[in-house]
Amino acid sequence: MKFTVYNHLTEDAKFIRDTVFVKEQGFQNEYDEADEFAKSLVVYDNEKPVGTCRFYFDSKFGCYHIGRIAILKEYRKQGLGAFIVTEAEKNIADEGGKEIVISGQVRVAKFYEKLGYTPYGEPYDDEGVPHIELRKTL
Repeated sequence: MKFTVYNHLTEDAKFIRDTVFVKEQGFQNEYDEADEFAKSLVVYDNEKPVGTCRFYFDSKFGCYHIGRIAILKEYRKQGLGAFIVTEAEKNIADEGGKEIVISGQVRVAKFYEKLGYTPYGEPYDDEGVPHIELRKTL
């Protein structure tokens, strides 16, 4: 597996996000203004895009965000999620980032906690799915 970080939203990242979030999970509002400036990390198995996330600095809150972490179904449960988050964190650290915020689905919050993230605040609804904010200091 190899990965590439792009300074924009790529067709490969869209393919993965559409497959996971729109088709599998039924989210209707998958894309937002952050996609206009976020970096995309895309993982490839040979030439096939299989996992992605986006990350960006939020000047309003003075922290980085990692989000839209998605892995094609047949590639899950192989450690790819941790790989994606860790590589995004390395890129953020290289940019001088000190704090990261993730808005994660409550059902996978334990995954983020194993990576050093701490839940913050109360769960909230995002398109009918419970989410929670998690934070980590680098």
